[in-house]
This record gives sequence, structure tokens and C-alpha cells, in this order.
Amino acid sequence: MKRTLFIMFLLLAVNLSAQEADRDQEISTLVKKVSKDSLKAHVEKLVSFGTRHTMSSTTDKAAGIGAARNWVLSKFNTYARKSGGRMEVYLQSGELQPDGKRISRVTSLGNPVAHLKGTDPKDKRLFIISAHLDSRSSEVMDAKISAPGANDDGSGVAAVIESARILSVSKFPASILFVAFSGEEQGLLGAKMMADKAKAENWEIEAVLNNDMIGNNSFDAPKNSGIPKLRVFSEGLAAFETDKSAAGIRNLGLENDGNARQLARYVKEIGEKYVTNIDIKLIYRNDRFLRGGDHTPFVGQGFTAVRLTDYYENYDHQHQDVRSEKGKNYGDLIEFMDFDYLKTNTAVNIAVLANLAKAPARPQNVRMDVKELSNSTRLSWEQPVSGKVKGYYVLVRETDSSVWTQKIFIKETSATIPMSKDNFLFAVQSISESGNVSLPVIPKVSR
Repeated sequence: MKRTLFIMFLLLAVNLSAQEADRDQEISTLVKKVSKDSLKAHVEKLVSFGTRHTMSSTTDKAAGIGAARNWVLSKFNTYARKSGGRMEVYLQSGELQPDGKRISRVTSLGNPVAHLKGTDPKDKRLFIISAHLDSRSSEVMDAKISAPGANDDGSGVAAVIESARILSVSKFPASILFVAFSGEEQGLLGAKMMADKAKAENWEIEAVLNNDMIGNNSFDAPKNSGIPKLRVFSEGLAAFETDKSAAGIRNLGLENDGNARQLARYVKEIGEKYVTNIDIKLIYRNDRFLRGGDHTPFVGQGFTAVRLTDYYENYDHQHQDVRSEKGKNYGDLIEFMDFDYLKTNTAVNIAVLANLAKAPARPQNVRMDVKELSNSTRLSWEQPVSGKVKGYYVLVRETDSSVWTQKIFIKETSATIPMSKDNFLFAVQSISESGNVSLPVIPKVSR
């Protein structure tokens, strides 16, 4: 029996190597549509507003945060008209009161949003791509001085807009939300407004890809640094879970297998599968030291969210007044951006979003049987609540590996894997008929 299982495992592994070479042709086509010229034009337009500080003008038609968010809405509306009625565009708005910190007066807060609705009414999943629209100078409270915000975060907003353009004509079972948050530099305020609403209304958010500074590589990377790199930050233990289940997580050795880590691994796998010339680095932290991003309010509400950002940062070109001192230029200017790099990172987002939205929902009630001592591992699960599956992958990796290293294709809803649960980690994901995979699910222990 053990020999039969081992032979079956080898055959499945061989078949997988052929499957991995296959790409979804629709997604490959979408990835190729990313335009460097469009991305550059978007950043140039965002810079032209002078400043996009959260407390800058909301009434000036040519300058300030109000003009910027109206322009983003206009771009979304252009794409909505080509979506066959499936894209809804709106401004999520609220009023900020002075807080004694980074809001000094009553301020209008607005998040431009485009909601591309899924085609399956039973599929309630929502995937979000985000960036922040606002910008700042050296003084975080100065709402009047020039703050071009080319890379921070004109690059991310340009990627969101370009993703909306390309994906708006596609039909996915699940929904995608494109959003440019305001108030990031003043304390992640726009993201918090949406995350709180999503929690209160029980949105079924499965993943948030937050893009913050994804357009600066060649100016900051050391010489001979090799292939361009993109960082994906992800939390380990979710704060809302720690008190409830820390003991169980520790006992099972799952400190590195929270939902955000699974999403980060997914970004790396799918991004590098469809996009060439990028090395996606998994950073096992929620964010950088002394910094924050718009994924964090979603993480705090229990949603799965990661941050995508430049690998190399140049602090002369972020949160700086535009100026020249001793022959050195400061400021977040468009001249310091790398649009080939931005194009690549935008393509990564599109590949990941399209795969997630085309895939079935995750398998349900994934279990690992531990009631007997054995050198094999028995797994079982139930079909996803939405989407048609052609089968499932059982994912395998050694406990010290950062990524899944093996996939075993299974048509049924159970499998006995000839590998010890003491030596390996396992997960299960659903596969669509076109080969798109869901996010992985770590099994719960069944005794």
C-alpha cells in the first residue's frame, strides 16, 4: 500500500511539472496590455496638481486633493462605460474632525472607488487593489507647499488606474474593488474608513493588495544588483487571533502560516509565473520600521492584506520638500522614477487579481487526521461554496521553507500523502477548469 502511494505521488509530481508550464492565456493577454506610456501619463497628471495633501483644497479645479480625486473618478468612469454596466464608480466620503495630531481643521475625506462586479451572483468574494492618493512634503501638516508625490504614491495610484482600465472589460466570477485612499499620510484615515465599513457590513474581502511606492528601482539599486526586486510585506500572527488561538498556532508550528503569509506566497508564485524580470521578495513583517501603510487597517479588522513596495528606498525622494542643497536634489519628483519597473509591478498586480477573481472559492472544512501515528498524512476537505472545480492541489513544503515547493493534483476531496505530518506543512487550494487556483487553506487538526 505504501509503495502504491509513493508511486502515485511521483506520477502526480511529474504531471504537475507540465501543468505549471501552462498559463491561462486570457491572463497572459491582460498582463501584456500594461502600458508604460499610460502609467507615465497618469503620474504626470497626479504631479500636476501641485500637492495632494489631505487638507489641501477640495474646491480648486486644477490643484489640490479635490481636483486629484475628481480626476481619478473621471478615469474610472471612462472605463466603467466600457464594462457593460458591471463597473460602479463612486466617492466614499466622510468628514474628519480636528484630532490634535495630523488633522488641524474640519476636512473632507474622499476615496475614489471603482467596483467591478462579479458575474456569479452566488460568489460574494471581493478582492481589492489599493494605493494612496494623498502626498506630503517634509512637514506633514503643510497643505500648501509643493508635494508632487510622484512615487509616493503616484506610482501606486497609476497602477490602480491602469489595472482598472485593463480588467474592466473582463468578466470574472468574483468582484474587484479599485480604490485610491486619501488620508494615508495623516494616519491611514481613508483606509480605516473603508476597513471599518467593510467590517460593519460583513464584506467578504479575501485579499487586499496595497501598492505604496512601486515605481523607483533603477535610481536607487546598487550597480550589478541583478534582477529587479519587489517586496511583499505580510504579517505573521494576526493581532485579532493572538489571544484566541496563540497556543494552538504555536503547538502546530503555524507561526508562519497566517492568511497574509499565504497571500504573500500567492503573489510571489503567480507574479513570477506571468511576469518576467522580477524577483518578488517575501518580507516577514507587516511593514517597515517606523512606517505604516493602508493595508494595516484591514489587517486590524481581520482581513487578509499585504503591502507591495520598492525593494530599494531613497529617503531623499520621499517626504521631502522639493529643493537642492549642496548639489543634491531632494523631493519626490517624476525624474527619479523607473517606469519599466512600474510597468512590471503593475503587471504583477493584474496577474494576481485576475487569477484570484477567476478561481473558485477556497475549499471548505480542510482537515488533517492526527488520531494515529503514521508516516503518511491523511487530508480531507469539502467543495468550495462557489465556482466550478476541476480538482484541488495539496501543497507541501518543509517546515523551514518560505514557499510551497510541491503540488499534488487531486480530483477527490480527500487524499493520503506519503509524507509525514511531523516533517512537512500542508495546505489545499481549489483549481478552476482553466487552471486558476484559490488561496491556500491550512488544515485544522482532526482527532
